[in-house]
Amino acid sequence: MSGADAPRRALLVVNKKARNGGLDLEAVKGVLRRGGIEPVDPPPEESDCKALIHAHAATCDMVILGGGDGTLNAAAQALAEAQLPLGILPLGTANDLARSLGLPADPLEAAEVIATVPARPIDLGCVNGHYFFNVASIGFSADLAGELTADLKRRLGTIGYGVAAFRLLRRARPFTVYIEHDGTVETVRTIQVSVGNGRHYGGGMTVEENATVDDGLLNFYSLEVAHWWRLLALLPALRRGTQGKAADVRAFQTTEVILRTKKPRPVNTDGELTTYTPAHVRVLRQAVQVHAPDLPAPASPAGRPSIFP
Repeated sequence: MSGADAPRRALLVVNKKARNGGLDLEAVKGVLRRGGIEPVDPPPEESDCKALIHAHAATCDMVILGGGDGTLNAAAQALAEAQLPLGILPLGTANDLARSLGLPADPLEAAEVIATVPARPIDLGCVNGHYFFNVASIGFSADLAGELTADLKRRLGTIGYGVAAFRLLRRARPFTVYIEHDGTVETVRTIQVSVGNGRHYGGGMTVEENATVDDGLLNFYSLEVAHWWRLLALLPALRRGTQGKAADVRAFQTTEVILRTKKPRPVNTDGELTTYTPAHVRVLRQAVQVHAPDLPAPASPAGRPSIFP
C-alpha cells in the first residue's frame, strides 16, 4: 500500500464504565477500516484518556472516543492541545454533545460518520482552566451531578436524572451570585446559573434553542425563582431552550463571564464536578475538530423523558 493510500491511524479509547461501554466493537472497527481508518487499541491497563491522547499524539492521525459526556469532558483539554480530529461513539447515558452535533445514537452509524464526514471546528468552554463541551453550572445542577451516581445512570438511563432531581428538589434553596460580564456587575438570588457552549445538556435539557457549538458565544441563564415548584412550570421551556423568555429567568449571550458566590460552590461541567467558584468562564473559538455533519436545525425535545437541569 502506498503512502497516499495508507489508512489513517485512530487512537480508539472506550470508557468501559460508560452505560454502553461494554459494547463489542468488532463491527464498529469493520466500518472504520472500510472507511480507511485503522483503529489503534491502547494497552488495557492504560485508562487515563488525557494521558493516552498525549502519549499517542505523534503516532496517530485522529482520536475516537467511546463513552458519554463525562468521557469527552475528561479528554477536552488534551484534544485541544494535541490538535487531533475527534470522532465520537455515543456510548454514554445522555450523549448531549452527540445530540448537539447531530450525530446518530447508533454506534455503527456514528462510526460511518467518522469514516465519511470531514472534521469541522467547534468551540470549547473553559472555566478556571477546565475545558468543557456542553455547559458549566452552579447550584441545583451541580448538586444533581453530585447526587447522580454511575449506578443510577447505568440502571435507569436518562430517567435516572429525574429520579435524582426529585430527591433534591425540595432541598433547593436560592443563593446569591455576583455576575460580571461585558462591563457590568449584577447581584442576583438564584437556584441555578448555567453557562452553555453547546445546545444540549443534562440528558434532555437545552441551554438555548438556537445555540450551536461553533457560534463563538456562551449562552447564560439564571433561574431566579421564588419557590422550588416554579421549576416544574419551567420544565417544558428548559427542555425547549426557551426559558430565557420567562420573567424570572435572566438570560444573555457573551464570550466571558465571572461568577462569584459568598462561599465557594462546586461547578458542574458536562456532568462532572471539576472546580469551585469564583468561576471565570470563557469561550475558546474553534478549539477542536470533530467529525460531524453540518449543524442541524434545533431538535424537538418531544418524546424525551422529563428531567431537571
